[in-house]
Amino acid sequence: MKTTVQQNIETVTAFIEAFWNRSDFDCVDDFLSADYQEHSYQSKEGLKQFAGKILEAFPDKRYSVEEIIAQEEKVLVRMTVKGTHQGVFFGHAPTGNPIDVTLYRQYRVEDGKIAEHRGWIDMITLWSQIKRDIA
Repeated sequence: MKTTVQQNIETVTAFIEAFWNRSDFDCVDDFLSADYQEHSYQSKEGLKQFAGKILEAFPDKRYSVEEIIAQEEKVLVRMTVKGTHQGVFFGHAPTGNPIDVTLYRQYRVEDGKIAEHRGWIDMITLWSQIKRDIA
């Protein structure tokens, strides 16, 4: 029998795969609770809008889970995102440059649904990778 912690990890990893890697933005209804709290992108809609900007700028993006630490309802994930800058990203024209950036996500899972999210991404590295000249 799976523990709640194991189930929470499975919920979060399934969400990352569906939402961030397959770009199934409608899956939020399946994974996020009705009273979901979004601390990085303001709302469920803000989360979807940001993910759409990432998809537009880096259509080949791929998120890889590097580490997961879970305790009770909290799940902390360290990931990398890799891709190629092929579309406009916050006003910056495509460069064709590759990105490889670390990000952290903290989720709170209640009753099998993600109830809260905070995220941190290494934007300094991301901007430096987009802006650098590749000879």
